[in-house]
Amino acid sequence: MTRRLTAILATLTISACLAGCGRARFPAYYTLHVPPAVDVPIAGGTRSSLAVLEFRSPAYLHQGAIVYRTSPEQVGFYQYHRWAVDPREFLTNAMIDRLRASGRFAEVRAYDGRSDVDFVLSGRLEKLEEVDYEDGVRVEVALSAQLTDPRSGKMVWANAASESERLEKRNVPAVVAEMSQAMDHAIQKLLASITVSTTSSLNPSLQK
Repeated sequence: MTRRLTAILATLTISACLAGCGRARFPAYYTLHVPPAVDVPIAGGTRSSLAVLEFRSPAYLHQGAIVYRTSPEQVGFYQYHRWAVDPREFLTNAMIDRLRASGRFAEVRAYDGRSDVDFVLSGRLEKLEEVDYEDGVRVEVALSAQLTDPRSGKMVWANAASESERLEKRNVPAVVAEMSQAMDHAIQKLLASITVSTTSSLNPSLQK
């Protein structure tokens, strides 16, 4: 009887392993994409420099999985659809690229802890998610940012921008494509609202 029970358990274990192997599934990885910035000549009199801090976000947006919501209170994750690049890193690099190409600053670089710049840009990725309630399926992207004068610690500009795109196709590649488009539009809105003077500089050599 004991041998028979052992044989049955062994058979069940092997069957479970084979069934599990048959259903093995590996994650798919995605990255956001925005069009490369078009360089604009630096405007006459522009001498200021800018450093960009890495953008922050709520913890659930940078855990790796692509996010969806079925209600304002409930957050879900696509377990097998994940970000290949941290969205915070992607957004930070996209902002640096756009600001360098804008012609509004003489120098734009990633923040390295030094204070020898005229402005420091910091910000937050507030939303990057698929929304599956109310008026159909859509994606939402929301950003906020502020410029600070490191000499005085004073905030000289702050704003927020958001964008929503309706989904025509219900699959994850389509979700990521719409997120990319919404991200592009939100970045454009946010940067277009910067209204500080960029004619001053900490570097005397640039003022000659």
